[in-house]
Amino acid sequence: GMYVCGPTVYNDVHIGNCRTFISFDVIYRYLLHQGYKVRYVRNITDVGHLENDADSGEDKIAKKAKLENLEPMEIVQKYTNGFHDVMKAFNVLPPSIEPTATAHLVEQIETTQQIIDKGFAYVSNGSVYFDVEKFAKSNSYGELSGRKIDELISATRENLDGQDDKKSSLDFALWKKASPEHIMQWNSPWSKGFPGWHLECSVMSTKYLGEQFDIHGGGMDLKFPHHECEIAQSRTCSGHDPVNYWMHTNMLLLNGQKMAKSTGNFILPDEILTGDNKVLSKAFSASVVRFFNMQANYRSILDFSSDALEASEKGYLKLMDALSSLANLSTQNSSSINISEWKQKCYAAMNDDFNTPVLISHLFEGVKFINQIKEDKASITAEDLVIFATTMNAFVFDVLGLLNDVKEQSSDKIDGVVALLIKLRKEARENKEWDLSDQIRDELLAIGIQLKDGREGTTYSMS
Repeated sequence: GMYVCGPTVYNDVHIGNCRTFISFDVIYRYLLHQGYKVRYVRNITDVGHLENDADSGEDKIAKKAKLENLEPMEIVQKYTNGFHDVMKAFNVLPPSIEPTATAHLVEQIETTQQIIDKGFAYVSNGSVYFDVEKFAKSNSYGELSGRKIDELISATRENLDGQDDKKSSLDFALWKKASPEHIMQWNSPWSKGFPGWHLECSVMSTKYLGEQFDIHGGGMDLKFPHHECEIAQSRTCSGHDPVNYWMHTNMLLLNGQKMAKSTGNFILPDEILTGDNKVLSKAFSASVVRFFNMQANYRSILDFSSDALEASEKGYLKLMDALSSLANLSTQNSSSINISEWKQKCYAAMNDDFNTPVLISHLFEGVKFINQIKEDKASITAEDLVIFATTMNAFVFDVLGLLNDVKEQSSDKIDGVVALLIKLRKEARENKEWDLSDQIRDELLAIGIQLKDGREGTTYSMS
């Protein structure tokens, strides 16, 4: 069982957001590759996530709906579709289940009542808040993020003014009473309102994965307070920790600063794929961007830049070129390369906390083997070649999830070259340079490109 906090669908996902989903896609792929049956749940937050991740202010989706003069669910659908398009472009496998917060309101209301009944939540003016200080007296709070409860309580007591309904600013909302102008609200035993952001993930994860499951993931910025609050809620309901392994992806930097929509320091996937941006020197393919994301372990900070992407593109093309040679390698009666040892190193890298950069270094060791065999500087048996080719393809395509779009790129280049030659041939014919016109046609035909003249102009086909 694996649960990953999905997007709040009020805007386009930027490439920093994508790093989390690409990283967990690799983890998902590797677990499948190793033969595990995986139920992967990645939610869609479509209500309850307020500005600045707080318990007051506007709902991010409702705010966007007002700005675009649309219904909130139109915003949800628009940006959910956009998110799915981006995930498809980056070859991210869909999760097993993709629940939405609004589809689980009944369960959230039931869980809120359960926490009230256990004495760890209180109703205040129609809203329901989790009592963190009371919970902390008999449970640990803050262990995941390394926060000390005494320091947190001390800080909240200094900021009690203006907390309105809360006993402490450390408390968080399970259910919020909606103000009259709030356009997303539902009936509950306490008020007409909406669920708290933290509660949604606790409810959806336990509904589909049980009270205790294997992996819970998300971005590093969700560790506190989001995931700490999830632990407190789930532990209150079940009496034990909900998750065996918490995994967090680190930041993707841009210009040395954290990517964030709030600061304007971000770049969108479409801007990278089309080259329509002021950050990069040119457009880059989705596989190159995906490959770039694996240059660092998911827990490490990664700096996004044009130079870094160009380096990744060179590595990606080198890898694809080598893989295209695999089928044509000649075999010998003996192997001078220890394929078994190399294969073990590839698996050891991924078994060590899904260490993709170390895996990639071993894959380039495989590229070196391919070149040595091509140059007759190394030998490989037919049996070892099958193991080698199977392992290379499995890690590059099945586990890392790369696509070989080099052929597509080459096709675009051919289109451009042929278009230029058609233009030159047209100019030659207009200038009555018949020999040059025929030479262009005949030489293209000699390499399998046939020109066809028609009323609409000249087209071509390849044999």
